[in-house]
Amino acid sequence: MNDPAAFRPRAILFDWDNTLVNTWPTIIECYRDTFAAMGLPPWTAQEVRDRAHGSLRDAFPRLFGERAAEAERVFYETFHRIHLERLEPLPGAEDLLAKARSIGCYVAIVSNKVGDNLRTEVTHLGWDRWIARAVGARDAKRDKPAPDPIYMALDGTGIAPDQDVWMVGDTPADLRCAHAAGCFPVLFGGVRQISERQEEFPPRLHARNCHELAALL
Repeated sequence: MNDPAAFRPRAILFDWDNTLVNTWPTIIECYRDTFAAMGLPPWTAQEVRDRAHGSLRDAFPRLFGERAAEAERVFYETFHRIHLERLEPLPGAEDLLAKARSIGCYVAIVSNKVGDNLRTEVTHLGWDRWIARAVGARDAKRDKPAPDPIYMALDGTGIAPDQDVWMVGDTPADLRCAHAAGCFPVLFGGVRQISERQEEFPPRLHARNCHELAALL
């Protein structure tokens, strides 16, 4: 790949769950309780990691059909009970955000976590000192992988959704969203992920962790 210094971004849009914070334990427990309440065999932890990439608004009607609203209610009963106490920044996440701001980047979040819950978590960590805007599920007309949340995150900034805007995330939805908006897709996570997900919506950069991504800046 080219020298990243040659295309240092004007803006960085981060996914939230498992890009800046480790929320897999919470997500796994929420799915376990939801499947149990619906009388269905629960996904394993690995199945949750592999499949739980879309917003609930998009995913639950496919999973639970006419019972989607009931399933969502169960999911959020568990979520609201545990999410703040278990919220865990990934190693190096705070330094990464601080560095992005220090080099003059506009920093925002584009997540498939419901917007109000997302912003509660950002505030809980005190990260709103670095994060200018947090766009979550149901804030825009469509959720990721549609480009609408990126457009909302950039609205009013004077920054166009182009190759000077990095969209950083760990799932296929993040890469698809970046491509759909015309932004610069950055895959976050392990080597196994990049080999499986790069063909249709390839990343332009890959960072295995927050420290590596900070070094690319």
